[in-house]
Amino acid sequence: MIGFALPDLGEGLTEAELVAWHVAEGDHVVADQPLVSVETEKAVVEIPSPRSGRVARLLAKPGDRIKVGAPIAVFENGDHADAGTVVGTLEEGPRAVSSGAGVDRSPVSPEPVRAPAAPGIRTLARERGVDLARLRGSGPSGAITRDDVESAARSAGTAAAAEPLRGVRRAMARNMERAHASVTPATVWDDADVEGWWAHHADVGVRLIRAIAVACAAVPALNAWYDDKATAREIQQRVDLGIAVETADGLIVPVLRDVGNRSADRLRRELDALKAATRARRVAPDELRDPTITLSNFGVIAGRYAALVVLPPQVAIVGAGRVTLQAVRHGEGVAFRHMLPLSLTFDHRAATGGEAARFLQAMIDDLQRKA
Repeated sequence: MIGFALPDLGEGLTEAELVAWHVAEGDHVVADQPLVSVETEKAVVEIPSPRSGRVARLLAKPGDRIKVGAPIAVFENGDHADAGTVVGTLEEGPRAVSSGAGVDRSPVSPEPVRAPAAPGIRTLARERGVDLARLRGSGPSGAITRDDVESAARSAGTAAAAEPLRGVRRAMARNMERAHASVTPATVWDDADVEGWWAHHADVGVRLIRAIAVACAAVPALNAWYDDKATAREIQQRVDLGIAVETADGLIVPVLRDVGNRSADRLRRELDALKAATRARRVAPDELRDPTITLSNFGVIAGRYAALVVLPPQVAIVGAGRVTLQAVRHGEGVAFRHMLPLSLTFDHRAATGGEAARFLQAMIDDLQRKA
């Protein structure tokens, strides 16, 4: 017998959650065939089989959190040809989590699929006492979703148990704790008059990115990393902008590189591709590392101003609120103008209030340009 351990996924993480097996005990597999999907704090990763042979045992089940290097499967010694076995696939549908902890070392048999639902949804149904066979799914191709299960549980009067945070939400909770314990935040607010280009349906996202790049060039102190152990600040020469992206699993911040040296068309293409990959949980690990400053465009949902959270070692995060039509002083009179609310939260250990105010003004000046 030859054991197979969870490999290092290259993200600097120590564990992952098993999402789904793509094989069952007794299956013959070939090298590089999809073996198992695991969820890290940032992405769902498909791990291929390291060899050809027969799967003797599966040592973990969906929902288990597994340490890197821990055994998850056992192969029979000796290579085997593929017998043409059809292996399982991961059904589409929203992810859910298991309340189980640790890794079950006993053999795990694949659970028969009684309804079209992702493995995590079946786990949630067991926890809520819901029979999936009695549900009609509201998802794509009739797939049962998390909302379907929760609705059925409420209708049956089943109390919803507390769920441990996993994956992205677990990472978000830890990051927020770290930021709260470390950063000394301060926030400044102001508005940019965008009447000059708003009516022309200009690309707001690209304009915001350009304005941040311009402000970073004018006031580099906000495009920096702060080392609290050394009480040292490192000014960054390139603007690698973190983009806060909301997903069904939680908030993920991929990074758009070197935004100060990109054309508007290229920024839009790369921004769209990055958001799509992030929401599909297929964003590359390298695109999640080392932002120098972050943008949260929460105004596309609601809200005008916000005191956002600076995630160390970054020094600043920019928030863009909802554009509204306001009566403001214009020339010698009053006019209704489209105003874009801006928030800048910064780590006051690494930047002064004056630097933050000048940074925000540089953004406003660029956003108020007609082109």
